[in-house]
Amino acid sequence: MTITQQLEKCIEELKRGELTEKHLRDVIQQLQDKAQGHQDLLYLQAQHSGVTGRVMGMSLVKNGVIAPLPDSPDEWPYQTVAAAIQDGWRIIQFPVLVVDDERTYGLGYEFILEKWIQ
Repeated sequence: MTITQQLEKCIEELKRGELTEKHLRDVIQQLQDKAQGHQDLLYLQAQHSGVTGRVMGMSLVKNGVIAPLPDSPDEWPYQTVAAAIQDGWRIIQFPVLVVDDERTYGLGYEFILEKWIQ
């Protein structure tokens, strides 16, 4: 049962006069357990600024440690940013580019994504 579902159940129990301290403590425990997860980061360098561009470079940080990836791009877990999004990764930074009349500045088309792991 999700936290939202548990809270909805608490509201219904409160309305019926059946809410118990134990049920509230169970919800508190679930919230505390959720806070004890960790953030994984996925850095994807793509062909262009769209999420459908082919991934040209990749780095994965799992639980604070750089994870090994296959040498061959064909064996990487994601071929596009969109594929990573479909697997539950959330974009936390889009490519940052500055354009003036003569040049484009930036680090290329790098997306940074995160996944919260329990």
